[in-house]
Amino acid sequence: MAENTLNILQPSVNNLSARIFVRAAGLDFEEVNVWGQTTTPEFLAKDPAHLTPMLEEAGLPRGSLWESCAIMQYLCNRHGLDQFYPTDPGERAMVDSAMFYLIGTLYPLLARATYPALGFPQYPGEAATSDADDAVKAKAQQDAIDALREPLDAYRAFFLDGKKFIGGDTPSIADMRLAATLEFLHAIDYEFPSWMTDYMQAMEETLGDAYSEPAADVRGFVAQSKGVSPAGA
Repeated sequence: MAENTLNILQPSVNNLSARIFVRAAGLDFEEVNVWGQTTTPEFLAKDPAHLTPMLEEAGLPRGSLWESCAIMQYLCNRHGLDQFYPTDPGERAMVDSAMFYLIGTLYPLLARATYPALGFPQYPGEAATSDADDAVKAKAQQDAIDALREPLDAYRAFFLDGKKFIGGDTPSIADMRLAATLEFLHAIDYEFPSWMTDYMQAMEETLGDAYSEPAADVRGFVAQSKGVSPAGA
């Protein structure tokens, strides 16, 4: 049995970040596709939030952990993977801030912008889940698309600031979380600024199969959602 079990949904960019990480880190792991199983009693006993990715690992107090950033942070701490999650307080704070800014600001906008195109359900309280007419829902989606520019540019101007990666010369876990997230923007044919295109290419070139192999699942799903073959995505 593998040391780490990742329960995943293959089309998810939230899952993709952890899937990239365990490969890049060379950890002993297995993946379990839990599509359609996250609300079963067996899954809820381990993960009452019914969220993925969900890590099962012997060192965890409850034997399981969800939230992609928490999973990557834990595994870095457990295995001393300082190259992905620096121990210097200032450098670590930058990685943490980049991840928290993504979770709290960038991803909610990205979800509102891309989930309608991907066929994913949105969260209660959103225009997309209300009784609003199609015009209001379309306007809400476009507003989210327009609003993406500001937080994306914050990554360029602040977290990258002329560096190749948030982590400096090599990718950090914040880079894995950001790059994985940006994959969903292809669902709406978002126009990537040149810095973002270069960043994504650098991530895949640096991490190689650790990135491209799990990313192929997301890219295939995005292409299917758009009604094209993955090769044409």
